[in-house]
Amino acid sequence: MKKVIVITGASSGFGALTARALADAGHTVYAGMRQTGTRNAPQVLAAQEYAEQHDVDLRTVELDVGSQESVDAGVARILTEEGRIDVLIHNAGHMVTGPAEAFTPEQLAELYDVNVVSTQRVNRAVLPHLRAAGKGLVIWVSSSSVKGGTPPYLAPYFAAKAAMDSMAVSYAGELARWGVETSIVVPGSFTSGTNHFAHSGRPADQDTATVYESRYAGLMEQVSEKLAALAPEGADASLVSDEIARIVALPDGQRPYRVHIDPADDGSGEVSDVADRIRREFLTRVGLSDLVTGVC
Repeated sequence: MKKVIVITGASSGFGALTARALADAGHTVYAGMRQTGTRNAPQVLAAQEYAEQHDVDLRTVELDVGSQESVDAGVARILTEEGRIDVLIHNAGHMVTGPAEAFTPEQLAELYDVNVVSTQRVNRAVLPHLRAAGKGLVIWVSSSSVKGGTPPYLAPYFAAKAAMDSMAVSYAGELARWGVETSIVVPGSFTSGTNHFAHSGRPADQDTATVYESRYAGLMEQVSEKLAALAPEGADASLVSDEIARIVALPDGQRPYRVHIDPADDGSGEVSDVADRIRREFLTRVGLSDLVTGVC
């Protein structure tokens, strides 16, 4: 069944790949991105060309997840054009690399805003319509760093993704009685097909960063090389977009609560299995078994 889908942070990486995969599957896809008339104008053109060349319904929409006004306007446009939204995909995010101490509190707050608070802005614009419809799907693109093995120099990003994942877990239960499903997609580290590492932010306090380099020189390069070596051949970001397209295509009530796509196998899946089992058991113990959502 053709669905109306909005995905945030769809100018590149997982977002752009997912938008195309879902459009290829026959859905109407709104690829949300900011600065569509300036910085991301080339990405808007690329999406238009893809839609024309492949005869699919892929559109772009101005959606700056850092602005409630922009989010509200973007969602209003989709509802005006389509009359509904069936699937919301939280994908927008930003990575930073460097010693945690070298990031200012303001930088951490900004990163939290992009990776966590942004989902709340979008939820408050979209969820009333899903609840009113009594159906729908919310997909959260999390990270294996939430529960898996984590190298140093990525602490602010890891902390933000963990917060977003916690929001997803709570929202799953709070939306269950409205008939709105939740799937949490957990990518591992992908060194091919994304710009996460290349476009990652850096700490503002360079003096402190330099001090750390005296003992951790070349750490991120070492980690990147090792991660690339751990990934099997052909493991690129399209594995994530293909999995999201598979989840969307599943019948209502048969979608997974959490899936992992982790070529490096950092252990996140094993830890999540335990955490999610405990969650299910606890909800049952407190008389809320109907909030146990998704196929486990």
